[in-house]
Amino acid sequence: MPYAHAEKVLSTLWPTHPDDGTQLYAVLDGARNDGIYPSVVRSECEFECLYTGELAPDLVRAAPYLVKLERDHAFIDALVRNGWGDSWGIFLRASIPFKQLRRHLRTFLMVYDPTIKPMYFRYYDPRVLRTFLPTCDKEQLAMMFGPALCFMLEDEDPDVLLRFSIASGSLQSQAIRMAEQTYAGSSAGFGR
Repeated sequence: MPYAHAEKVLSTLWPTHPDDGTQLYAVLDGARNDGIYPSVVRSECEFECLYTGELAPDLVRAAPYLVKLERDHAFIDALVRNGWGDSWGIFLRASIPFKQLRRHLRTFLMVYDPTIKPMYFRYYDPRVLRTFLPTCDKEQLAMMFGPALCFMLEDEDPDVLLRFSIASGSLQSQAIRMAEQTYAGSSAGFGR
């Protein structure tokens, strides 16, 4: 069922203020829905898998993809209408070239537990990122954000868009309600 407040999500992802030189990207999780990968391929948007090397066909369809989004493109409209509220991925703004952003985002795909066992870190799942970012200290925030100015993603309540950014080394959090267009923010307290 299409998301009811898709227009509000789209206007929040692309605010009306003058162009600030940033680009909107999505990191989409092909494992969340069988239609994500074929839609990305057909989108005519610049995209690339975050995994490298030759992948098995099943993994190609389930992998995470970085997609450069274009305003007023049918793909972004369909993405929000069909995927918002179903944890299809996250959005971010950055002002560096696509390949550099991909290189940065790839650094977080694998993490290690206390016994040095490698584990996939699915940070591109909104359920993971919205839980992880508030636990980060200043150094972790700086590493995670890198060139990203902000991350935007759905909350547990899909009628709330979360916007995370950093100011003075601390995590800034905004909860933007889609139905009533109200904003609740926190300017400090998350960073350590």
